[in-house]
Amino acid sequence: MESSTSTTMDFKSVVYNAARDGKLQRLKIYLDHRDDIEKETIVNAKTAGATPLIMACKNGHLDAARYLIESCKAEIELAGSVTFDGETIDGAPPLWCAAAAGHLQIVKLLVGHGSDVNKTTYTNSTPLRAACFDGHYDVVRYLIQNDADIEIANRHGHTCLMISCYKGHNKIVKYLLELKANVDRKSAKGNTALHDCAESGSLEILKLLIEHNAVMTKDSYGMTPLLAASVSGHMNIVEYLISRAQCTLEEKVDALELLGATYVDKKRDMVGALKYWKRALNERDDASNAKNKLVKRAPRDSIAAYEKVKEFTTNADLHAAMADSDNMRMQALLVRERILGPAHPDTSYYIRYRGAVYADMGNFDRCIALWMYALDMQQKSLEPLNPMTQSSFLSFAELFSFIMTHNAAANFGGVATLSFRDLMVVLEKAADELDKGVRHLAKLSSTTTTSEKDMNNFNRLLVIIMHIVALLCKMNDAMTDDELFAFKKLMYHVVNLNPKGVKENSLLHLACSGDTSKVGRYPVCNFPCAAVIALLIEVGADVNQANVDANTPLHAAAVNQPCDTDILAVLLKSGAHLDTCNLDHKTPMQLMRNATIYDVASPLNYINLQCLAASVIVRHSIPYQGHVTHKLEQFIRMH
Repeated sequence: MESSTSTTMDFKSVVYNAARDGKLQRLKIYLDHRDDIEKETIVNAKTAGATPLIMACKNGHLDAARYLIESCKAEIELAGSVTFDGETIDGAPPLWCAAAAGHLQIVKLLVGHGSDVNKTTYTNSTPLRAACFDGHYDVVRYLIQNDADIEIANRHGHTCLMISCYKGHNKIVKYLLELKANVDRKSAKGNTALHDCAESGSLEILKLLIEHNAVMTKDSYGMTPLLAASVSGHMNIVEYLISRAQCTLEEKVDALELLGATYVDKKRDMVGALKYWKRALNERDDASNAKNKLVKRAPRDSIAAYEKVKEFTTNADLHAAMADSDNMRMQALLVRERILGPAHPDTSYYIRYRGAVYADMGNFDRCIALWMYALDMQQKSLEPLNPMTQSSFLSFAELFSFIMTHNAAANFGGVATLSFRDLMVVLEKAADELDKGVRHLAKLSSTTTTSEKDMNNFNRLLVIIMHIVALLCKMNDAMTDDELFAFKKLMYHVVNLNPKGVKENSLLHLACSGDTSKVGRYPVCNFPCAAVIALLIEVGADVNQANVDANTPLHAAAVNQPCDTDILAVLLKSGAHLDTCNLDHKTPMQLMRNATIYDVASPLNYINLQCLAASVIVRHSIPYQGHVTHKLEQFIRMH
């Protein structure tokens, strides 16, 4: 007779598919003759991260859901992973899935059987918020009537009202406001429901919020709903807000100027941009505002990255700019930087976007100048290890790789302009970011536990640095003695920071691992990289440094598929221990698959009497701690 375990293995996927497709008769065929324990085991098993009940609820199969709950005792709170609109939601209970999909009858079934209406996903999203997201008004009403809390926010601080405003669901917004939803509630980044309306273009809802006394406030970037509408290019909302008596002259002018910048970069409408910039100038010069006249001050020092273009202050300046489309684009960057400030994501984003456009045209020097300016701005205004700063470093690595690999400039009829200095400056800035990152993580660890997010960001920076170093290594033959010395001196500093990524992998671990090749959407360099490994060893990297799994760089190199025997040979000649055991008691020799140690070298040349003695001590559990020096203890522990 089949065991419960084998039954689960044989039937869980069949039951899962039947529930997903709403095949009630098939469910009954496979489950009716099972005893209660077998039924519960099968229906509560997960396939692809979800239970049969979750799939029945997500896909609207009421009869299947009822059968699983009432006849098979499926757990109604057992959460799983589901995909909605291409996004995977983890920790989603059946009620959340039914609410998100708008299946009211299934929602009623689950609530009737005691489902928790406020149970959240891992991102703290409630079934009510899920229903608000896609505008399922009937589900929203039912959940609230059954004690759903309208003020529970997700992990980003976004409430049901905020998401309803952003998605433009008027009917739900009105209902939530009738229930006295907090109109001025702020998210983690300080935005309110008014910001969400402004960003999405929901003018009717924005007016409704104002009628309910919503207050215009700034978010953590200093953005008001008016500026948010300008950045998003929603001219109708901008016109409405600047027409209100509460809007000051300065707010009106900033909104019009920012809207003009949006017309340049987002809408690619130079005529529209000129119209709004002229209006802003006219507002400044309006005689009726003589007492509070807002003078546009002379431009600050010119910026080399912007080709020394200065921001317009008069109509004559504007007409001159209009004659040169490139000048207009620089005007947009200047306006945005002045109004939004360097810390706002859009400021650096559009500088980088403009640089990418020049790169597509083959003007790599212009691209590099703009990207370098944006990177400087990010490093001065953002916290260490910010993902936006990392994105800039990665973009540089991808661009440099493209130029070097494809002789890109020549393809555009020009001459390759990539120099040692271009790469070296980026590596210097990356090393500075790494230095700050090391201190940032040390500070965090002294006060709290370093989060997985912080560690992943740090590890990503290390991987990007490895790619930049690999690109520089490709230029070794073209470097002068001074350039090579400067490169090695910087790498000596980087190695001495002793940065450790995920699982405490060192830079040498990363250089030896094929996984380091995976850095972004576009290929940069291939790893393991012999040139980078040799450089790291030359500047002092420890070839026997172990990570949390006690794997050394030699272990990391040995598991690559295929295994590069030349790299193993380099590590061995540099003092790597061939017989070091990891936590699984595996040596690098035992991890090689497509090669053996004899393809690399004779083991006798790299295993000495000291190694053999240490192995005997470990194998026979001979006490050694406290009887030998600390350095010798570490040596024995490695074996």
